[in-house]
Amino acid sequence: MRWGLIGASSIAANHMIGAIRGAGGDIRSVLSSSAERATSYAAENGIPRGFDDLDALLAEGDVDAVYISTTNEKHFAQALAAIGAGLHVLCEKPLAMTVADAVTMVRAAADAGVTFATNHHLRNAGSHLAIHEAVQAGRVGTVLSVRVFHAVHLPPFLQGWRIDNPGAGGGVIPDIVVHDADTVRFHLGEDPVNVVAMDAASGLGQGVEDSAMSVWSMPSGAMVMTHESFTHAHARTGLEIHGTEGSIIARNVMTQAPVGEITLRTAAGEEALTFARHDLYARGMELFHAAARGEGRPAADGVDGVKSLAVAAAVAKAARTGQRTAVDYGGI
Repeated sequence: MRWGLIGASSIAANHMIGAIRGAGGDIRSVLSSSAERATSYAAENGIPRGFDDLDALLAEGDVDAVYISTTNEKHFAQALAAIGAGLHVLCEKPLAMTVADAVTMVRAAADAGVTFATNHHLRNAGSHLAIHEAVQAGRVGTVLSVRVFHAVHLPPFLQGWRIDNPGAGGGVIPDIVVHDADTVRFHLGEDPVNVVAMDAASGLGQGVEDSAMSVWSMPSGAMVMTHESFTHAHARTGLEIHGTEGSIIARNVMTQAPVGEITLRTAAGEEALTFARHDLYARGMELFHAAARGEGRPAADGVDGVKSLAVAAAVAKAARTGQRTAVDYGGI
């Protein structure tokens, strides 16, 4: 599969270029808003052509699929243009600035018959695959509650628009809550119904929130509590799933690296759950390539992206209004 990169981003350079090539993909072109940046990025990463015009890339870039990793407000128009050109699309989260736009993207891809996926990497981690398997096998019984601790320190090279530009989709809610929503949905197999939340600018945020806490109610009656932040330099991430028959305690698993520890605690005692340490992005890319061939589905498809965005949008609204907020999935 021939790929074009829409966005000369750090995530593409650090993770996705290797994953695409590792899955047998050939990266033919890259787009940046700066012609100079497009040329230098292409040269640094062994990509034949750099563009600063999307229409030109779509017409001349010699590609079958695109990976979109631009700032959030650009995803909608760029994805629709690629879909209109008949290309498969892998888009970074959140898919768009609004749930309605994300739904439009998903439906456009379905009408065009192209594969459309969201780059939710955590569900590809060996740790989360092991947790998912244990939950689905009933090893914790009926799930009663989930706690997600995803408070980290945003490294300087990722700060930029994420901490000061609401128009570009900055803030910890669109950046991290979407990941936590997708992860919880993956493990529990159900969608949050409503949420309560608070947010704050506690050190980095300049016009956007850099920390958030929320509680979600699930159709099964389970409750989910999440904490996201850009400002916690010395914390480790974690996930806990507590059920009638046991608890899963996972540490350092809400991360891009294949690391962490998982303990299953039941009446019989404690058991370490082992898991594969493969590259998260490589697995996602292998599944995407297979889906584009008509073999299965992506790890996280467009509907998954809509639903994670919908939860994040509800968290943002609940924090802003101080009221319990229903999650609106846009009719999808």
